[in-house]
Amino acid sequence: MALINLKPREAALIEQFCRNIANAKQSQRAQALLWLDEGDSVDEIAERLRVSRQTIYNWAARFIATAGLPMPERLSDAARSGRPPTALEIIDPLIELVIDLDPRLLDYNSTVWTADLLRQYLSEQHQTSVSIKSVQRALRRLDLTWKRPRHVLARRAPHWRQAKGGSNKASGHARGRSS
Repeated sequence: MALINLKPREAALIEQFCRNIANAKQSQRAQALLWLDEGDSVDEIAERLRVSRQTIYNWAARFIATAGLPMPERLSDAARSGRPPTALEIIDPLIELVIDLDPRLLDYNSTVWTADLLRQYLSEQHQTSVSIKSVQRALRRLDLTWKRPRHVLARRAPHWRQAKGGSNKASGHARGRSS
């Protein structure tokens, strides 16, 4: 007995979907369902697709459980639990809005934004708790960098000796004839 029995319309939709799909995982699921409908064993299909037998059972169960949905959704990945979404979508626009402002306008005792100050701002103003590392990554994604000013000491003009009334001998310039 087959694990699933597809209606002729469902089988035709899956075949059409399988030919036109760009997502390899969905195509793999569709092919597995077609093979199951043809009566191939779960072991054979799992070996062909190089997945576990349990994966084939899971795909079939999900396909049956989502009977009322459109075909692409029936063949898509199931919702996954786990780590929540990153701060990427949340803090990037908030940082973009505030980075050009002077922090003193928002009552911070600083003239420039730092990663720690941005983290503090996000926490206080937007109730968003993020790490300094997340803020640094956001700044990198937004292509925002700042550097400390470079102090250049004793940079002199090429003819500074002449301006002071000295000779040009040390500068390597040949002197012209004098009359």
